[in-house]
Amino acid sequence: MKSRVGGRLGRLRAAAVAGALLAGLSPVAAGAPQAAAATGHKDDPTQYWNKVLAQTFRNARGWDASPGKLSRSGAIVFAAIYNAESAYQYTYGTLKYEPYLNRPLKYADKHSRPSPDEEERLIDRTAYRTISQLYPGDQAYIDAQYRARTGHSPHSYDPLDRLVVDPVVRQINKSRAGDGSDNPEVYHGDTTTPGAWRPTGEDATPDEGACKQPSDAVTPNWGKVRPFVLRSGSQFRPPTLRGFTSYADLVASPEYAAQRDEVRRVGAVDSTERTYEQTVIGWFWDHDLNGTYHPPGQLLELTGIVAKKFKLDTYETTHLFALSALSLADAGIAAWDSKFDSPIELWRPVSAIQATGGANATWEPLSADRSGRPFTPCFCAWTSGHANFTGAWATAMKHFFGRDNVSFIAHSEDPHTIESYRRIDSFSQVAEEGEFSRLWLGVHFRWDAEDGRAIGTNVGDYVFANALRPTRPGSSHQW
Repeated sequence: MKSRVGGRLGRLRAAAVAGALLAGLSPVAAGAPQAAAATGHKDDPTQYWNKVLAQTFRNARGWDASPGKLSRSGAIVFAAIYNAESAYQYTYGTLKYEPYLNRPLKYADKHSRPSPDEEERLIDRTAYRTISQLYPGDQAYIDAQYRARTGHSPHSYDPLDRLVVDPVVRQINKSRAGDGSDNPEVYHGDTTTPGAWRPTGEDATPDEGACKQPSDAVTPNWGKVRPFVLRSGSQFRPPTLRGFTSYADLVASPEYAAQRDEVRRVGAVDSTERTYEQTVIGWFWDHDLNGTYHPPGQLLELTGIVAKKFKLDTYETTHLFALSALSLADAGIAAWDSKFDSPIELWRPVSAIQATGGANATWEPLSADRSGRPFTPCFCAWTSGHANFTGAWATAMKHFFGRDNVSFIAHSEDPHTIESYRRIDSFSQVAEEGEFSRLWLGVHFRWDAEDGRAIGTNVGDYVFANALRPTRPGSSHQW
């Protein structure tokens, strides 16, 4: 039975909206409890929710903490925020870029004008909804962050939900339904042939997963996830690793021997050839361990740092975050496609080097867990996910700003980092350091890094050329 009180409130809300339209106001400018300004937070709303999302990344465990799953979450959150912001811009005649996937949404009369906090409410409520649905285990934290920003309960009435947030979130959810991201199938590939990936032998620690069995391989089917912008995860994958089609030919080649010897020398925990600067770079970009925001979180943080440097407005900030997040998500899918869907599913350096026996039988990489024990991520080596991610991110940023030579201070929260803050002088520097950081840590070969960056660069190029384009041909950013 319908509540009389509820029905009366519904009629009052409808009357308030109708009155607002007659007065030339947006329908969300009247009758909304959310209309009070945010309490104590003057920062950009997208930046605020990026920090909230980063904390959910730190809290994630198991496959939920895998790079692919985290980058997918980032793309969903920031694509939704961008589409909500696009609705605001389209409604008030200031739309400059195409929304992601859908046609622009208009939610008020052409003569309406926005309420003072309408734009922020749109972003706050869209971000809250998307992060909540992705990380229900963190609901109490997410609720508290919403209240801290707005001074209101996230469950209080706001007409923006029906007009904008609901359709935007539904559209994003529909686009990701059945995308393959929840595939629970474990790895069943060859783990005995020399050259083929096999578990690297680490026992489970209180905060990390084991890598003792083939089934421990992390998200082996992520390369089959439906991309956000790419046509497929294999779109930019080379036919095979440097032309090798069999493990026997690979491990017998002088090219392989040179690759293995290099990482043995410069990636060892006790290396005398790795420079101090290389060690700094290795740890600065690591973030393999649970409890950190992982590579996608670090790069989204850098997106925010650069946006703040250029003093981007709210609209441009949503655009930049969406572009970088979509690039990262598709880079993650492309990286896992090359890892698990290529003719060569390459073993890690620790497996390759120890297999040579003798003094190398006890070789260990610099990479380590929080207790200092050797740690190698539990999936194939070729290509490097870090190189894919940083290559895609740097390319997206260069396209957005129309330049590469941008300086800023990057941040690292890896527990082993030697420098928490590092001066960066170009977007390409991020790509190069992210690319070779894995070699210095001893968990990747050089060709993993080089080929990973090439794929990531292609991803960044493609995403920029095919998504969030200017509504007027020929228009571009001027910085």
